[in-house]
Amino acid sequence: MPSGTYGFMTDSALRDAPSESEPASGHRSGLWALMLGALGVVYGDIGTSPLYALQTVFSIDNGAVRPTSGDVYGVISMVFWSVTLVVSVKYVTFILRADNDGEGGVMALAALVRRVLGDVRGKAAVAMALGVFGASLFYGDSVITPAISVLSAVEGLKVSTPGISHLVLPIAATIVALLFVAQRWGTHRVGAMFGPVMVVWFLAIGVAGLGEVLRKPGILLGLSPTYAGAFVLDHPYIAFIAMGAVVLTITGAEALYADMGHFGRSPIRRAWFAVVFPALTLNYLGQGALILRDPKSVTSPFFLLMPGWARLPMVILATAATVIASQAVITGAFSVSRQAVRLGFLPYLRIRHTSPQEIGQVYVPAVNWILFAGVLALMFGFESSEHLATAYGVAVTGTLIITTALFLVVARAHWNWPMWRLVVFAVVIGGAEVTYFAANLTKVTHGGWLPLLIAISVFTVMKTWERGREIVTARRNAKEGPLPEFIEKLREKKVTKVPGTAVFPHPGKQTTPLALRANLDHNHVVHEHVVIVSVSSENVPHVPVAELITVDDLGYQDDGVVHLTVRYGFQDEQDIPAALRMAASRSERPRSELLDIDPDNASYFLSRGTLRLTDEPGMQRWRKKLFLALAHNAASPAEYFCLPEARTVVMGTQVDL
Repeated sequence: MPSGTYGFMTDSALRDAPSESEPASGHRSGLWALMLGALGVVYGDIGTSPLYALQTVFSIDNGAVRPTSGDVYGVISMVFWSVTLVVSVKYVTFILRADNDGEGGVMALAALVRRVLGDVRGKAAVAMALGVFGASLFYGDSVITPAISVLSAVEGLKVSTPGISHLVLPIAATIVALLFVAQRWGTHRVGAMFGPVMVVWFLAIGVAGLGEVLRKPGILLGLSPTYAGAFVLDHPYIAFIAMGAVVLTITGAEALYADMGHFGRSPIRRAWFAVVFPALTLNYLGQGALILRDPKSVTSPFFLLMPGWARLPMVILATAATVIASQAVITGAFSVSRQAVRLGFLPYLRIRHTSPQEIGQVYVPAVNWILFAGVLALMFGFESSEHLATAYGVAVTGTLIITTALFLVVARAHWNWPMWRLVVFAVVIGGAEVTYFAANLTKVTHGGWLPLLIAISVFTVMKTWERGREIVTARRNAKEGPLPEFIEKLREKKVTKVPGTAVFPHPGKQTTPLALRANLDHNHVVHEHVVIVSVSSENVPHVPVAELITVDDLGYQDDGVVHLTVRYGFQDEQDIPAALRMAASRSERPRSELLDIDPDNASYFLSRGTLRLTDEPGMQRWRKKLFLALAHNAASPAEYFCLPEARTVVMGTQVDL
């Protein structure tokens, strides 16, 4: 069973400022392929921000930011330096160095912090709570991103084909519905198209921006940070409010880190500096130049940047790009859910692997349909991307702050950064992010409460499940009794043994599986071969095959009872029958550790405790009811561990909660 703890990370999972990683093949063709893949998956969200970011800036507070030269230069400067500091400096230059065995993301970073802090339990617990809350904020982002991205793209029809403006919402809803329905078939079938589409997208938005920059090259002055400073000094309140919309230009930055394991550090960095950063900069500059030339273009600066003949094709391309951006976020939600289950923060969920080659490509039906319902509710509730923008940003900025705080702990405690460097990073990067977060708090009453509500709800569910499991495990252990005593009882009594192999999935080897005890107490028999299998979910993405299985004869070699520990990374599929086949395979195991069993004919016995609500201390009653509801709707452990249904038996007893 997933242990739900974070204490198993190997030392190899934590690296001292790792060096640049290249593709496994070592060939330049492999690097280009990974760069292309990164463009299609990693940069979908941030790459489509130009659709709505500047339009939102100039529409906030009934046009508080005006299309004057001072305001335009100030906004362009704020946008450029926001992207530069948060994405180019923080994520691409520094955060990508803090990897967990090659994987990234806020939960992986929290696991690194726990490993660094060691036995400082109070601080480590706070770090893990921050990581869980950061993951919870990601779910809020996963609901809003598809809604605002697809809506903003389809709204281009209002510019290219005004006559069908009334169909924008139905068309957007249909696209979203098709996107979520298609999840069951996996992304690998269309994944090869994502990279080329995004290359065309970035080239198109870069060229469109460049054309307007050439018409008004003075807009390049906006790259100077002095204009951002002057804007803040001249209009401090308006600049503060504007920052709540400027932050839309860096949404999706967390994906650089979260998807690092799929593509590697070097391809992500090179794709950013070679393609994405220049294209985004040119497009934002072009939109700024257009607004200066034609102030009325603030209503839709992105699409008005295009010549008339190109607007409808751009709507189609933008829709494809936003679908890709949404796909990346949805896939990320599946991955986060899978990791949360592995680490003990969510109950068993039905997880389908959609690719025979890539174990990380999964489909989680429950998460998919919850997200779909949330996205549709947002689209029909807010009706436009402009209104949705008021709810966007709180979750993003919250995650940015959490990532920075956790990174500073790693930088100080493990990389031994000097205090002056920590202070500079905290003041420059952290200070900007805190300002973004504060500016977005002004949106709370206008829709910003939504991602916070989603995050708090998910956080409550995760922490309730974690705490409930601790209580149930402790009370269940008391019923199970010590395993060594049970084995001694088997040796002392003449117990009837029946032919075959019985496999008992169980959390550890300290206590006796309920199903094993029940089989002896009620049927008065045990199987000739008894294998107790404990699954350990490690805080690394993948466990090497050589370290996957540990066999323990529990003190005796002649009683037919052995304990098998199977270690899985949080990206690995927990397949117990496959582990047994490996343990019984002469080609996989040394002869001294070989199990003399027939794994293909083994029977599986699941221990299940029927939960009963009581007034025992440990959790508030409402949290106990929530835990019971989660447990009732959890997927079957048999499916989770890939057990054959025809050879699986469920046995157990009642456990008080």
